[in-house]
Amino acid sequence: MLYRKNKIPGIVLLIITFMITSLHAASPEITTDKELAGKRVAFLITEGFHDAETMFPLGFLQNAGAQITVIGVEPGTYKAYNSDVTAIVERPVGDVIPEDFDALVIPGGHSPANLREHAEVVNFVREFIQTNKPVASICHGPQVVIATGLAQGRTLTGFSGIQEEITDAGATFVDEEVMIDGNLITSRTPPDIPAFSLAILEMMRD
Repeated sequence: MLYRKNKIPGIVLLIITFMITSLHAASPEITTDKELAGKRVAFLITEGFHDAETMFPLGFLQNAGAQITVIGVEPGTYKAYNSDVTAIVERPVGDVIPEDFDALVIPGGHSPANLREHAEVVNFVREFIQTNKPVASICHGPQVVIATGLAQGRTLTGFSGIQEEITDAGATFVDEEVMIDGNLITSRTPPDIPAFSLAILEMMRD
């Protein structure tokens, strides 16, 4: 079980409902078939994760049949920065390898700034990017990608506040709801979550 909070804040439920409606309106071909059955996805978080940027893609991919594992620096219960939602990190990055998963998702919030301070996290993400499997990050999530040193020459998006960090890393910043460059998927902010989630699904089923 990922979430320990018994009651999700009403505003979060409203956001998720809006996103679900937007996603199906934009892509009516989406079905409830378990298209990702047998696929394994790692969500990388720590204290200060963004609730919706974690909850919606996780639920969407899980509903498509993917097996989700939440990883982080250390196992334990961590709190979102923007609500009382808490999440359980099941496995530390030191106990997993990229070969364990078919995709990696890095939600935003304050979590990425904390994650990039840990060498074992940065090494894991660097190795994952080098496998050429999908690595999806949203909002502040690209900060972890930048920390790997592999952003140079790539085209990324993200929260506008990290635009300078992206360009200083030698990458090109674009103001788009979702940017796909090779195996890197990036998005900006919560309104982009439907496009972000769909991009992960489409890259994994391809």
